[in-house]
Amino acid sequence: MSNAIGIIFANSGSDNLQGLALERPIAAVPFGGRYRILDFALSSMVNSGIRTIGLVTPHQYRPLLDHLGAGKDWFLERKGGGLFILPGVMHSLAGNNHTFCIKDLQNNVEYLQKDYVEDVVISSGDQIFNINFKDALEIHKDKHADVTLIYKAANDLDAPNSDLFLELDRDNKVSQIQNKNTLKRFEPGQSHFVNILIIRRQLLLEIVEKYSSFGCLDLMTIISANLGVLGIFGSLTSSLIETIRTVNDYFNRSMDLLHLNVRKQLWLGVDRTHTKIVDNPPTKYTKQAKVSNSLIASGCSIAGEVVNSIVFRGVILEQGCRIQNSIILPKCHICQNAQTDYTILDKSVKVHGENVLKGSVNHPLVVLKRTVI
Repeated sequence: MSNAIGIIFANSGSDNLQGLALERPIAAVPFGGRYRILDFALSSMVNSGIRTIGLVTPHQYRPLLDHLGAGKDWFLERKGGGLFILPGVMHSLAGNNHTFCIKDLQNNVEYLQKDYVEDVVISSGDQIFNINFKDALEIHKDKHADVTLIYKAANDLDAPNSDLFLELDRDNKVSQIQNKNTLKRFEPGQSHFVNILIIRRQLLLEIVEKYSSFGCLDLMTIISANLGVLGIFGSLTSSLIETIRTVNDYFNRSMDLLHLNVRKQLWLGVDRTHTKIVDNPPTKYTKQAKVSNSLIASGCSIAGEVVNSIVFRGVILEQGCRIQNSIILPKCHICQNAQTDYTILDKSVKVHGENVLKGSVNHPLVVLKRTVI
């Protein structure tokens, strides 16, 4: 068991998801047929031996609680430690430009005070990854680091999780942290911070006490300002890490799951991704069903054609319908001879027969929850 606790900032929202994050934070958006985006950060911490995890929630936290319950499916239903819900500050007060808002930590400082572990692993809740933090925790311990920033070698300046770039010396100590917007020159292979860090618990408490009166500063802003004082090191990861901020991010990262090498990195390794268990029957396929290069979850009834698509639990596809290049969230019902192409249907959408819903590869069509067409 790790000598660390975890904090996941699951309170980030986005106006760029065209309604997918209208009634839920990004962390609660369904992903990959049976998961929520939050599952990836939560499972990575659990698989790393972290058994006390705090979840910073937004004001619309109900979808998160519906999904998580007491944390049983993540082995967090425990007498000691377990899953803690940490209410975040209101967006109207904090703004939306903070990943790790210091006010969120001040509001929940008792969570940091009541445990006597050495370190805290902090992650955003809007990313897709499967990382075991044991190696990074070992590096953090061996270097006697105050802060360890997990980074990747960037090959594309437009990578969605490349807001902060690191300069490292030969000992992997961070000598400079640059923002993407102020980066003078981008070079392939440059180190970019992936919104996951390890910090000494006592240092984090000191930062909260010192800076909480300054408003909702971002923790990384404070760390960058104290670069010459603190021992800040980097820990390289080769894991797949993708951030979901726009509807194109969501669509493209979902479609990536149709490639076996992506599924291997996320789901088929030693560490599994945990999610809420639902006791559905197997999916029923009629004689008329045609499915190719698609992911179909349990509890569905498939009588139509599905091509290059992801279909979540409990979806009904009637005979003659054609689902292509689409993401169909749980409990949708698509009637006879309806068609979708480059379309995202949110939960419980019903599409009556003969309707054709079509977006494009760069502008997928999003249909809001419980819409009837």
